[in-house]
Amino acid sequence: MNEMMLETKAYGLEPRQALDDLQSAFAAYRDANDTRLAELETRGSADVVTLDKLNRLDAALDKTQRRLDELTLKARRPELSGETPRHGAGLEHKAAFDAYMREGRDDGLKALEMKALSIGSNPDGGFLVPAETESGILMRLANVSPIRAIAGNRQVSGSVFKKPYSLTGPQAGWVGETAARPQTNSQTLAELTFPTMELYAMPSATSALLDDAAVDVDAWIAEEIEMVFAEQEGTAFVNGDGINKPTGFLSVPRVADASWAWGSLGTLNTGVAGNFAATNPGDRLIDLIYSLRAGYRQNARFVMNRRTQAAVRKMKDADGNYIWQPPASAGAPATLINFPVTEAEAMPDIAANAAAIAFGDFQRGYLVVDRQGVRILRDPYSAKPYVLFYTTKRVGGGVQDFAAIKLLVFAV
Repeated sequence: MNEMMLETKAYGLEPRQALDDLQSAFAAYRDANDTRLAELETRGSADVVTLDKLNRLDAALDKTQRRLDELTLKARRPELSGETPRHGAGLEHKAAFDAYMREGRDDGLKALEMKALSIGSNPDGGFLVPAETESGILMRLANVSPIRAIAGNRQVSGSVFKKPYSLTGPQAGWVGETAARPQTNSQTLAELTFPTMELYAMPSATSALLDDAAVDVDAWIAEEIEMVFAEQEGTAFVNGDGINKPTGFLSVPRVADASWAWGSLGTLNTGVAGNFAATNPGDRLIDLIYSLRAGYRQNARFVMNRRTQAAVRKMKDADGNYIWQPPASAGAPATLINFPVTEAEAMPDIAANAAAIAFGDFQRGYLVVDRQGVRILRDPYSAKPYVLFYTTKRVGGGVQDFAAIKLLVFAV
C-alpha cells in the first residue's frame, strides 16, 4: 500500500476502518524496517531511499493512530445536550444556571446555593455548575487526559485529601497449640497528603451565541475547557513540582531499583547514555517489567511519549517478532511485549539521563484528587463585546504507592 495513501486514508472514517488502516500501515512499516535491517547486515548501512520510506511510513503510522484515538474519543463523549436532571432540584439548578450564563441573572443561583448552604459560591467567586455538567467535564477529562485515565481517583469536599499508610505491619509468628502468645508490636502509620490546587480556564463567547436558544450552554462550556484542562493536567501529573499544581510521578525522588525504599521510585538504566543498548535492546524492557512485583504486573502498562514509542516500534524479540503491536480492536491501546501502552506527551524524549519510559500499575501507584464542584464567574466587562467565563476546578495528584511504578532511565 502506498505510504501517501496511508497518511490520508483514515481521515473521515469510522473507528473500525481507521483500525484496519492502522494495521495495514504497520504491515507496510514492518516490511520497510525489515528491508532496512537486511541492508544493514549486508552493506553495513541502509539505503537512503529505504530510510526515507521508513520515515514517511513512521509519520503515517502516527497520523493514523492519532486519528483512531480521535474517533474513539468522539464515540465516548457524553451527549450532554439530551440529558435531563432526574429530580426537581437538579432541573431548577440547570434552569437558573442557564439564565446566569446567557443573561447574567444570578438571583436564581443565589437563592439555590444559599438554600444548599454552598461554601465558596458567590458572585465574586463564581457559581457551581450543575452536577450533570460537572460529571460530564470529569468524564471528558478522563478520556483525553492520559494519566487521569489510568490513575486512581478520589473526589473530596475539602481542600486536602489525607491517606494513611503503614510503615510497618503488625508482627506475627507461629506458635504451638498450648504455647504462650507473646504480645506483638502495633503497626506504625504515616500519612500521605494530596492538596488540591486551582486550575482555571477563561473561554469567551459572543452575545449571538448566548442568545441562540439552540446552543446547549452546558455542552459548550464543557467542550471549551476539556482540552485546556486536560493539557495542563497531563503535564502536571507527569512533571508537576507540587507548587500550585499536583506533584508528578517524575518529580518524586528516584533510586536504583536494587536499593529501592518507600518514598522513591525504583529505576533501571539502559546501560547507554541517551539510547538503548546496541544489541538486544528489548531485553532491558523485559528487565523493567520484572522489576515490578507480580501483584502489580497484572494491571501494569507502559507510559511514554510518541517519539519514544516510535523508537521501540522498530525492535524485535529473539524470534524476529516485533515487540510493539497496533491495537487489536477499536478503542484498545497499542501493546508492547503484550502490555498496554499509554501515550503521554509530557513524558521526556529519549536523551541522556532521561526517564523516558515508565512501567507500572498506575491505578494503584498514582492518585488524582478532585474537589467537588466546578465554578464559573461570568465577566461581560473585561473584553467587550465578548463575555468571558472564568472557570475553575481544584485538582491534586501524587504517587500513593511507590512500589507500583518503575522508571527506565537512559543512562550508563
